Amino acid sequence: MPEIVANSVLPARREPLTITTSDGLRLVGELASPLDRDPVATMVCLHPLPTHGGMMDSHLFRKAAWRLPALAGIAVLRFNTRGTASAAGTSEGAFDAGDGEGNDLRAAVADSLELGLPHPWLVGWSFGTDVVLRHGDIDPVEGAILLSPPLRFSTDADLDRWAASGRRLTALVPELDDYLRPDEARRRFARVPQAEVVAVEGAKHLWVGEKYVRIVLGAITSHLVAGSGPLPDDFDGPMERWNDL
Repeated sequence: MPEIVANSVLPARREPLTITTSDGLRLVGELASPLDRDPVATMVCLHPLPTHGGMMDSHLFRKAAWRLPALAGIAVLRFNTRGTASAAGTSEGAFDAGDGEGNDLRAAVADSLELGLPHPWLVGWSFGTDVVLRHGDIDPVEGAILLSPPLRFSTDADLDRWAASGRRLTALVPELDDYLRPDEARRRFARVPQAEVVAVEGAKHLWVGEKYVRIVLGAITSHLVAGSGPLPDDFDGPMERWNDL
């Protein structure tokens, strides 16, 4: 069977979305869902810092949308937070350092409900983890996965709210992260009893390299889909290769 590589794109139903926030902004988004079945879980993505290049097409989220609908039955909802641009377009508004982005998160979760998507989880990366921690403790969110959390815009009070909620929280922390490394992450997240901190040996903040992409996507799948095994490295079906943006 053909091997899945960095720019492999597996079959999915891919639909552009316009997400409207409670303060009237129109956000650019996309929903990738399984082509031949109903999704079993939903991944709502909160991207890295847009002032430093973060967007809905940041590579981990793009590859999740390319692979997880076919491999794991997961619906992947990506969007540009306010003022953020990608190939799909530019969301209205302006970067708000994690404040207004809470409206963006809530609107995306509300849209997932309206679309009938099951078992929503939040997956934040870098700045996106701060948005999740500050604003994501809401129904019907079942839990959150944090990739390279810097804990820059979020506080201990935000962690305490997650602790009180009981919602599952897992942080994947690169061994060589630029901002928060595993030992300090364990200390900071200790105030959330249900939080799990997973150190990833050799990884850096941006998770560059197919080895680390597979670790991240495998961890997401294991949390969202109960009883799922390891993701395959190849795919027995149609597969395209798209240019890496």
